[in-house]
Amino acid sequence: MNEFVGKWRITEMEVWAQDMVDLIEEGYFYFDENDQGKFIFCAVKGHLDVAVNTRIPELEFSWEGTDDARPVSGRGKIEFPTPFEGEGIIYIHNGESSIFSIKRIKQTVTDNVVKFR
Repeated sequence: MNEFVGKWRITEMEVWAQDMVDLIEEGYFYFDENDQGKFIFCAVKGHLDVAVNTRIPELEFSWEGTDDARPVSGRGKIEFPTPFEGEGIIYIHNGESSIFSIKRIKQTVTDNVVKFR
């Protein structure tokens, strides 16, 4: 199980304004305990396959999903400077890329510390 489990709100994206990020619903990343997840921003929705770095607080992911109903895929990486914030980049295969920031939603006592496997 990784300690990034939970929902993370997208608070900023380099390429798109926040109202565009929140076009369909508030933009977010969600990571589950099985190193899988999902995200949504703008009209892009995707499912994640996550690899957690066990030495430093970061994760890498590949993803596939849709952009306004068109099939898309890509990859990305998120570094966690604090247990509550992440900074990353997402790449859309044969498309754009964007740096982004996320903040943890709904914290519990056990969420307050980033741990390694």
